[in-house]
Amino acid sequence: MSNQGKKTRVLLADDHTAVLNCVFGIVCETCDVVGTASDGTQVLLAVDQLNPDLIVMDIGMPQMDGIQTAKQLRKKGCNARIIFLTVTQDEDYIAAAFAAGARGYVLKARMQSDLLAAIEEVMAGGSFVSRRSTRAD
Repeated sequence: MSNQGKKTRVLLADDHTAVLNCVFGIVCETCDVVGTASDGTQVLLAVDQLNPDLIVMDIGMPQMDGIQTAKQLRKKGCNARIIFLTVTQDEDYIAAAFAAGARGYVLKARMQSDLLAAIEEVMAGGSFVSRRSTRAD
């Protein structure tokens, strides 16, 4: 999760505090969590102030959803990589997320197993999509 010993600077965004806390617990050992946000408008402000390397963001947030936020970030020249963390498995959402500039798409049901792998892959220049979740998972 680092570039020559430097931890990846991550901004976390989700409108549910419990999810933010869970994500923080997963990534805090390997990444430097520089801030959190609970909606898209806060993400835009935080990116300007914190200059993260990576944004882990929910798609379904109030004010401005994650896809709209990603589009705004790209429009203003933000180079931070984006991983969406979501419950939505719909192929149209996945396509929209990547069209908006995402490099990763992690299902919340798989975040314990997939999030660190997604961060590693995305920060290495690749992309990551969680495999579809089933009830048996």
